[in-house]
Amino acid sequence: MDYTYIAVKLVTAFVGLWIMTKLLGKKEISQLTPFDFISSLMLSELVGNTIYDREVRYGELLFALALWMVLSLALEKVAEIFPQLATTLSGRPDIIIRDGKIDEKAMKRNNLDMHQVGMLLREQEVFSLRDVAYAIFETNGNLSVLKSSAAENITRKDLKLPEEPVYLSRILIDKGFVEKDELHAIGRDEAWLLGELQAQGITRLADVVYAEWSEDSGLYVQRR
Repeated sequence: MDYTYIAVKLVTAFVGLWIMTKLLGKKEISQLTPFDFISSLMLSELVGNTIYDREVRYGELLFALALWMVLSLALEKVAEIFPQLATTLSGRPDIIIRDGKIDEKAMKRNNLDMHQVGMLLREQEVFSLRDVAYAIFETNGNLSVLKSSAAENITRKDLKLPEEPVYLSRILIDKGFVEKDELHAIGRDEAWLLGELQAQGITRLADVVYAEWSEDSGLYVQRR
């Protein structure tokens, strides 16, 4: 009887989840907001516990699925009627790079640092901040990037030019702090870095929001 009971509850949960998916609409994993993700985890935990718990009756499983479905649908409808609530629940996209400049307040709002932003940029095949005009941090954690006009898409092959070596950019300063490991990786020290900053009229590390180095383009610095 235990196996039969589990099978009945499992089939019921399967059908219930399928119906909920159809009613709430399809979303790719990359489109889930933090609230959607947490809601999915909560639902899977709810169903999993009720299926194998002998003390949970069949009617209680139906009630839990029905209540969760009603709450989810009600929340969707309320969000349609009151768009402000949808923004509160799902958040809104935030511009973290504007006109090629890092928005420190937006970075703090989203608990981001430049290493995280660098990873998100590389996922968009952007390897240097100097190539970015705008970057928008989406509600699903992705980064949408609008490249600057200088970051043209014409290749050397298109112009029949000989190939040249390419270099990765390395973050040397993030929010006024020197990344010593990165500095050592390029064979330089802090004295060299300070000299490069002074050549650009910068005397304090605290005045630097971000600095990156590439062998072909040199030092790129954004001040506060």
